[in-house]
Amino acid sequence: MQRLNCIISYDGSAFSGYQIQPNQRTVQAEIENVLKKMHKGLDVKVFASGRTDASVHAVGQSIHFDTPLNIPINKWKIALNSLLPEEISVIQVQRVSSDFHARFNVKTKEYRYKVSLSKDRDVFMRHYHFHYPYQLDYIAIKEAIKYLVGTHDFTSFCSAKTEVEDKIRTIYEIEFSENDDLLTFRFIGNGFLYNMVRIMVGTLLEVGQGYRKPEEIVTILEQQDRTKAGKTAPGNGLYLWKVHYDN
Repeated sequence: MQRLNCIISYDGSAFSGYQIQPNQRTVQAEIENVLKKMHKGLDVKVFASGRTDASVHAVGQSIHFDTPLNIPINKWKIALNSLLPEEISVIQVQRVSSDFHARFNVKTKEYRYKVSLSKDRDVFMRHYHFHYPYQLDYIAIKEAIKYLVGTHDFTSFCSAKTEVEDKIRTIYEIEFSENDDLLTFRFIGNGFLYNMVRIMVGTLLEVGQGYRKPEEIVTILEQQDRTKAGKTAPGNGLYLWKVHYDN
């Protein structure tokens, strides 16, 4: 028995999220169905660095599973991609130690969120960015970002449906850049709560439009109340970009 770690990409617009759900098409179900075929009907459980919601994409999602198959490591990627649907692609496969866990060994995660500022809606990119055709005050957004970076209780910036009790997380870095009317936010942290990135983006966009002052972020964090933060940005602009481990 060996443990394999895979880095995968997927187009989330075709799925009801990563995690298996009854009567829904999910990324996890597609991968486990392929592994079941490769293992002659044997169920193989896949563990991921975290789940993504419906319409959310991944560039570098990390998963692991155990297998008794004696397939050369350089053949796994080819074998998996030959059976997976076109919306999912395996980028890398490597052997890892038996104590490696794709979720519990995560050191940091990087998410990116893409916002189209174009006045015209691009129908061909509607699944891959949030269309937000408004002028933004970038100086105000940069000021607001300073208050989000660091270790905080992010209760105000996660869904009320969040089941995790400990809502303290550390954000190491938040950046944003604009290129041809495409605004990209970049978040790096030790972990993210349910809808946390999308709520932070929604709140920062409200700051950029002048609906909120940058320093209000401090009060929002202190109040620990979801209703005090901004709207949740839609899932189609969000990408799980990369997962970092110690090694």
